[in-house]
Amino acid sequence: METIQEWLASLTAFVAESKIIGAVIIMAAFVIAAKLVDLFLDRVLLAFARKSKFHLDDAILQTVHRPLWISFVLLGALIAVRWVGPRPPFAFVLVALLETSLVFVWGLAFNAVIRRVTTDWIAHWRQAGRQGVEIIHLGGNIARVLVLAGAVFLLLSFWEINITPLLASAGIAGIAVALAAKETLSNFFGGVSVFLDQPFRTGDYIILDSGERGEVVDIGMRSTRVMTRDDVQISIPNAIIANTKVINESAPEPRFRVRVKVGVAYGTDVDELEEILLSIARNNPLVVSHPQPRVRCRHFGDSSLDFELLCWAHRPHDKGRLVHELNKEIYKSLDKAGITIPFPQRDVHLYQHQEKPSEES
Repeated sequence: METIQEWLASLTAFVAESKIIGAVIIMAAFVIAAKLVDLFLDRVLLAFARKSKFHLDDAILQTVHRPLWISFVLLGALIAVRWVGPRPPFAFVLVALLETSLVFVWGLAFNAVIRRVTTDWIAHWRQAGRQGVEIIHLGGNIARVLVLAGAVFLLLSFWEINITPLLASAGIAGIAVALAAKETLSNFFGGVSVFLDQPFRTGDYIILDSGERGEVVDIGMRSTRVMTRDDVQISIPNAIIANTKVINESAPEPRFRVRVKVGVAYGTDVDELEEILLSIARNNPLVVSHPQPRVRCRHFGDSSLDFELLCWAHRPHDKGRLVHELNKEIYKSLDKAGITIPFPQRDVHLYQHQEKPSEES
């Protein structure tokens, strides 16, 4: 009997010792595999990525380089723990700790990748002069929140925590927040529609439905700010601007058409007048050469021939200055050429009222 017990004890010790040896072999194998993967990333993939024109791939590989190596080591430790099979609750705690470490490592890695991609995308859009940088920020923040939510969900499942009450509480809290922030959410989705539809961009000159005209200086997620020519800033909630008529003077072309009305006296040489107006427009540096300036006779007025000089400014905000310079030069040139600019006149005749002599006198 004692011999059988001794034999069973020695067998148990051998099995335990063999499991520990197996765990050590597993860990050594995964460490070697991690080193091989590290060398493959460093010598092959990173070298190939550095030669490619797309510079973001090497940044992503550098970001996941260390997490991938650590993951191989943690995965080897996880398999080794399951191979040894320690007594409860040590097995559950060790496995949960290792799985938590994996989630933590890859959560940080994904967060770093999202931040790097977002930063590079924003820099590329700004360099190309494109709009919508704010929505890229928003997309990056949403992606990071989703990564965090996924990490929390995995951690709760690894530690066998019931998440049903948490989901119910989150749903009730979400409804309460949505009702309390109705206007904020309306402005938020209005901003998203502005970013996606792009009826105007930063730097464009727009005319609001209420009549204000100015330059778009900022398109935010809550409101759009417009600077008028009087240096007055107007802030319009995106929920309003997404549902109102907006005239964009900078689209589809940045140039802006300018109309200058000119009235001259009847009997004026209209061919000479047309040449003077066209020469004035062509010699002004604020006027674009294409489309070319043109002159049109619009009306036969009560006291004048009504003409209109049509030309295009390089940018909408040059409108005021260009009209000012054209009007000055037109007045000087017409005065020099002896062309009269008529104005309304009235002749007033005064009659003296004489009283009739009375019959009594």
